[in-house]
Formats: sequence, structure tokens, C-alpha cells
Amino acid sequence: MPYKRFTVGIRDVNFGENVKVIEPCNLYECSIGSNSFIGPFVEVQKGVVIGNDCKIQSHSFICELVIIGNNCFIGHGVMFVNDLFTEGKPAGNSNLWKSTNLGNNISVGSNATILPVTICDDVVIGAGAVVTKDILKPGIYAGNPAKFLRSIDK
Repeated sequence: MPYKRFTVGIRDVNFGENVKVIEPCNLYECSIGSNSFIGPFVEVQKGVVIGNDCKIQSHSFICELVIIGNNCFIGHGVMFVNDLFTEGKPAGNSNLWKSTNLGNNISVGSNATILPVTICDDVVIGAGAVVTKDILKPGIYAGNPAKFLRSIDK
């Protein structure tokens, strides 16, 4: 065999109640809270924690060291990053990776990229945004790099 085959699948996942998963997807050694939804072609890596009542849309990638709070929406094709290539190349040592923490009630628009940051509760990230710094004030953020646009009207 000229190549090594790896299968896509679901293994060693701690599921809450009433979780819906649309396959194919790759979920392993992670935790997904109750009443959450995982769309097709999603990868959730080991150690990731996804809270209750979350919706992860198709083609999203959630790498190690990511924690997502409750009632969050992750749009199509959202990419989380834990390696900042500080040595000019991918870190061969996972000790160089950084964590990402999302609070509760966060919506991330399609094709956004989330670098290792902390995002407080009640934030909307626009489609295609690149979040490079911590977000500590609720509101709507968009652009590359993502910037505060306005407060959320309630």
C-alpha cells in the first residue's frame, strides 16, 4: 500500500444529552454539551470542550486547547488556531501552542479565523473576521484584524 489510511470517525467523546451529529465528521477525545449540534465535515480535536446549546456548522475546525461556552454559534468554515508559528514554522512541540476561550452567547460568522484569544460573553464576530486579540467588551466585531463596531442592541 503506497499510503497510510486514516479513518474519519467519532471516538472517546463525552456527549451530553440530546446531541445531534451529522456525519461524516471527526470528533475525538473531546466533550460536547447537551442539546448541541455538530454539522458535517467538522473536526473537533482532543481536549476541546463545547458547552450546552451550541451549534457548530459544517466544515469548521476546532483544534486542541479550545473551550467554547454555552449557547454559542460557530458558522460554516470557522477555523480555530492554536499554533502561532512563533519559530517561523509549525511548532513541533505542543507546549508552544496557545489556548482559546470563548464565553457564553457568542456567534461567530462563516469563515472567521480565531487565533488564541479570550472572548467575553455576548459577542458577535462577523463573517470572515480574523480575531487576533482578546475581546473583553460585549458587542459586534468584524474585519481583519477584528475591531469593535458597536454594542449589541437589546
